[in-house]
Amino acid sequence: MRVIIQRVRSSCVTVDGAIIGKIGRGLNLLVGIADTDTDTELDWMARKCLELRLFPGGSDSSRWDNSVLDIQGEILVVSQFTLYGDCRKGRRPSFSRSASTEWAEVLFDRFVDKLKQSGLYVATGKFGAMMQVNIENDGPVTLLLEREALID
Repeated sequence: MRVIIQRVRSSCVTVDGAIIGKIGRGLNLLVGIADTDTDTELDWMARKCLELRLFPGGSDSSRWDNSVLDIQGEILVVSQFTLYGDCRKGRRPSFSRSASTEWAEVLFDRFVDKLKQSGLYVATGKFGAMMQVNIENDGPVTLLLEREALID
């Protein structure tokens, strides 16, 4: 599982000209699901996204002391299968490591449910749709989180 996590002042996702998900201060998560991902990866990733200290705290605004939970921020989650695009060979990306559409949607929905259990406001894009995502990155702060399934 791969997640691009961005600290944002605001973010919204539009489908067919209509805003379907919108947040204020918090995290924008672009989520890629691999063909080997399980609930183990979802649990780890949800906990990491919720608990990472990415927000300033206290009187020293340059030190990151607070998580999205600490600030009671909001989260926008957008499916992004292209995070598993492999561009090493040829001129067209290979998506052979991406989960099938059906399985990825099941895991994506489970991931969103795990984030919602935090009590924070969680918005999403529309799985599989062509989306426009507006991100007002704060900092900018952008990190790549990755958790690969252990295969025997």
